[in-house]
Amino acid sequence: MSAGPKWTTRSSRVPAADRPAAGTPFPVRLAELAAAEPDRAALTCEDTTLTRAELESESNRLARDLLARGVRQGDFVSIVLPNGVPFVLAEIAAWKVGAVPQPLSPKLPAGELAEIIALTEPALVIGDVEPALTGGRPVLPARFRSAQQDDGPLPVAVSPAWKAPTSGGSTGRPKVIVAGRPALVEDVEPSADSFGIEPGGVALVPSPVSHNAPNMSVAMGLLRGNHVILMRRFDAAETLRLIGEHKVTWLYVVSTILARISKLPAEVRDAADMSSLRAVFHTAAPVPVWLKRQWIDWVGPILRELYAGTEAQAATFITSEEWLAHPGSVGRVLRGEMEVRDAEGRVLPPGREGKVWMRTAAEVDPTYRLLGGRAQVDGEGWESLGDIGWFDEDGYLYLGDRETDMILVGGANVYPAELEAALALHDAVVDSCVIGLPDDDLGNVPHAIVHPRRPVTEESLLEHLRTRVAPYRLPRSFEFVADPLRDEAGKIRRSRLRAERLP
Repeated sequence: MSAGPKWTTRSSRVPAADRPAAGTPFPVRLAELAAAEPDRAALTCEDTTLTRAELESESNRLARDLLARGVRQGDFVSIVLPNGVPFVLAEIAAWKVGAVPQPLSPKLPAGELAEIIALTEPALVIGDVEPALTGGRPVLPARFRSAQQDDGPLPVAVSPAWKAPTSGGSTGRPKVIVAGRPALVEDVEPSADSFGIEPGGVALVPSPVSHNAPNMSVAMGLLRGNHVILMRRFDAAETLRLIGEHKVTWLYVVSTILARISKLPAEVRDAADMSSLRAVFHTAAPVPVWLKRQWIDWVGPILRELYAGTEAQAATFITSEEWLAHPGSVGRVLRGEMEVRDAEGRVLPPGREGKVWMRTAAEVDPTYRLLGGRAQVDGEGWESLGDIGWFDEDGYLYLGDRETDMILVGGANVYPAELEAALALHDAVVDSCVIGLPDDDLGNVPHAIVHPRRPVTEESLLEHLRTRVAPYRLPRSFEFVADPLRDEAGKIRRSRLRAERLP
């Protein structure tokens, strides 16, 4: 990946003649695509479709609204909108004025939203946000539609950071991860290659674009001239229908999406036309081995997996062919450096489990800047996301649970992911989360929170688990819930669920 500049705040405008010679700004690429094929579909969400020309026109108008409200190059623009065309237009408009788009979920608790806005001090907030939460900053409501008449090109400006997503991190306090790359096409194309987004295809994104990976997927899809299909909310059967209707070539998924589609009635899956798919890309939460194998058997060896943090210090990547030879692995190091260490900080050999550490390659500038916290970095630039894992002899990485998720039961380590993968094989289980709860005798014991699709007894689940996990790892208690356990990004916030169940 080419090195990008460190974070800088630039002047309010960058004339076209002065743009960096080494890169193509996002707005320039989008304008080039619109000029080449103005009537080609660019973005669809439900019953709204914008052509490339319409996307260019509408985002130019909105960019002028941003400028009229004081947004300048280097400013943050907080976008608090649900999935839809207005979200994408707001992000493109921010790039066109050289601002830094900050995607935020409209479902965030009010206090957390206010804290994030205070961290970045955005020049503008887009969305239906109460004035008390914005600190008096200007707001464009969600239903805002530009009245600007001029939809022509704007002077070229380059956002010094192309995104600024948020993360709760291990502390649970919101942090903003400001990208270390400017909004230049050449700086994101290596990621698009890894994702498997081919030029001119059709990309389907069923996840909330307020989260990092789906947001990147939409951006890279548009920059590569794809027709991006954005779902307002995920629905398993509707996802299959859209793939067939639009001849989707690239699909973004997380473990939850794969699982829910796999549990559709066989006749629904058999009737789905998946022949257009050339790549199914997944990241975020780990995918159980049985589920990934089931998908490869169904759609072919087209699944691609990336393991990395939003901070992008380093990443691993694996194709389906590699995964079949190394089932359960998340791949070999694609960029940066990784190693596994024990509790004393010693680097471990292949096959030994420990904490995964990563850092950028020596010649690469910092990949992010953190607001609202301080990265835990050692003297040589190594960081950890808290994941436990090990390398095999061929350099393929395997992940267990995060260090903070592991349950110490009477001195024995119990990893929730093992229990959750086993529970997922039960046909009555939609999803589950296993946490450790205090126990006077053993210190901690596993407690399984289960989201069932139909009534099921604890004894039935225990009987199912006894053939798959060791007795000392079995849950000592069960809890059945009606609401989904995962958030919009497909992740389980284990620490929050545990905190809610402690005295």
